[in-house]
Amino acid sequence: MSGAHVNPTRMELTRLKKKLVTATKGHRLLKDKRDELMRQFLDLVREDMDLRIKVEKGIRNANAEFVLAKAGMSEQTLRTAMLVPRQEVFLEETTRNVMSVNLPVFSARTRTADQNDIFSYGFAYTSSDLDGAVQSLSDILPDMLRLAEVEKSCQLMASEIEKTRRRVNALEHVIIPETREGIRYITMKLDENERSTQVRLMKVKDIMLEEAHHYEK
Repeated sequence: MSGAHVNPTRMELTRLKKKLVTATKGHRLLKDKRDELMRQFLDLVREDMDLRIKVEKGIRNANAEFVLAKAGMSEQTLRTAMLVPRQEVFLEETTRNVMSVNLPVFSARTRTADQNDIFSYGFAYTSSDLDGAVQSLSDILPDMLRLAEVEKSCQLMASEIEKTRRRVNALEHVIIPETREGIRYITMKLDENERSTQVRLMKVKDIMLEEAHHYEK
């Protein structure tokens, strides 16, 4: 904040002091927010890594079982078995607020509560490997949803961390130093004006005393 752009008055000095208090408090709160976001972000990253390993392993197992099922069944039988699904899955999304960031929360519910409804075929003409593949995908679904939830949360938190970091830096390196410089400049100007006023008053006093002395003579 250049001195040329500051009005050196007591009113402006009061305003800048209030601004400095607000900026300092905001800087402290934003730093706390940034640190807490970083902590939670790192927790999510660690969870994301574990979930990704688990989900990828589950998908690989399901794919391997599908390959075995395809090898032991005719393509027509496999297509017929998977043609009409018996179960439906409904995805619901809500949000939870973490440090002013709305993070997604995914949940799934099925049309029926019967676990056997994931199999859309009879067991007489199909391979047990197909059963295992379908079951594997059903088992891995909650982890897949949680993985999607965590990865989206990581993206949103990373974006908020970056915005918070920029705000902290702006306060720390621009706004607070400029405000302090403005306060220093106004204080110096006011002190200088006060000294000038005192000097003028002393001169006026000397002149008055001198005139009074000559008048008495």
